[in-house]
Parts: sequence; C-alpha cells; structure tokens
Amino acid sequence: MIKTKISVIALALAAISSQAFAGSATANIQATATLNSACVVSATNVAFGAITPAATGNTTATGTITSTCSKSVPYTLTINAGSGTIAARTMVGAATGNTDKLAYNLYADAGATLVWGDATGSSVKVMGTGSGTAQTSTVYGSLSNNQYLKPDTYTDNLTVTMTY
Repeated sequence: MIKTKISVIALALAAISSQAFAGSATANIQATATLNSACVVSATNVAFGAITPAATGNTTATGTITSTCSKSVPYTLTINAGSGTIAARTMVGAATGNTDKLAYNLYADAGATLVWGDATGSSVKVMGTGSGTAQTSTVYGSLSNNQYLKPDTYTDNLTVTMTY
C-alpha cells in the first residue's frame, strides 16, 4: 500500500510538472549597426634613380597610390606642389649649401600630358568610386636629363590628399 501511495504521488507530481512547462512564447531580437563611409590611402615613391645629364630625352619613373573606400563612395586624389609649383615641381639637393633645384613633374597619364595636381590651373585630379577593395592609381613621373646641376641626392616631399 505504501508503495502504491508513493507511485500515485510520483505520478501526480509528474503530471503537475509537465503541465507547468507545456506552453512556449517567442520574441524577436534585431541586431543593428550604422556603417559610416570610410577611406584610406597610401602611396609608393616615384624613384627616378641615377640621372646622367648628358643623356638625351627624359627619365621616367612610376609610383602608385592605393585607395580603399567603402563601396559606392566617390573620392578624389590630389597631389600638392611639394617644393615647387604644381606646374613646375622641383626637387632640392640634400647637401648643405646646395641651392640647385632639379625640375620634374608628376602626371596622371603615361604620355605625361595631364599634370597631377589639385585641378587648379591646367592640373587634374584623379577621381574614383570605392569598391570595398584596394584600387591603385599609377603616378607617372618625368624629368629632363639635360639638367647640369651640382651632383647630389635630390628629393621632394609631396602630400597626396584623398577627399571623399
């Protein structure tokens, strides 16, 4: 009899506990974020190497500007004048007392007809639209070999600006 009472009590408790968990309810949750447009830019140098003034023609060199922007974001790339003007860029010598300036320029095209600047005067700026991946633009440099200046290492520090 005691065994039967325990069985009946256990069965009753089981029925009560199963009734307590018989229903369910749901709720929706949402994850949200606001993604702002963003761009980054980097550049490699335009290195002309060793120049021989007696050589005919021009020495050319290239560098690259790498732009990474959010998808569909329009951007422009400009290059400042450095130590000269955009129309007539110059490199300065590293040696103390050297006041010579080596003339050169940077272009947006391989034919060296579109001076890459800030779109003032006759210069151009390069425009693009972000793809979400890195995009490269080639910077074309050209300088006349016929410049009989003081032998030295000549440099110009320029700034690439990306506007988006």
